[in-house]
Amino acid sequence: MLGYALTFMFACIGLAFALNIWRLFTAPTLTDRIVTLDTMTINAIALVVLYGIRAGTGLYLEAAVLLALTGFLGTVAYCKFLLRGSIIE
Repeated sequence: MLGYALTFMFACIGLAFALNIWRLFTAPTLTDRIVTLDTMTINAIALVVLYGIRAGTGLYLEAAVLLALTGFLGTVAYCKFLLRGSIIE
């Protein structure tokens, strides 16, 4: 039963990832693209966690935490660049 649930979740998150890619190319403003990239990071984290559950190891959960930290810092850097025009002051 767990195998079917994981397969269904992989399909759902894969579909969400594909829709995010479509939104990334059709977003009207830069702010929408930043939010879309942040959402894509969250979907990638979900895929890594699901793969870790399927593999039965906790190593992928640590990778997901590192991906979350990198995604957060990237979003902050994009927003700071959008507001001020440079990242480093």
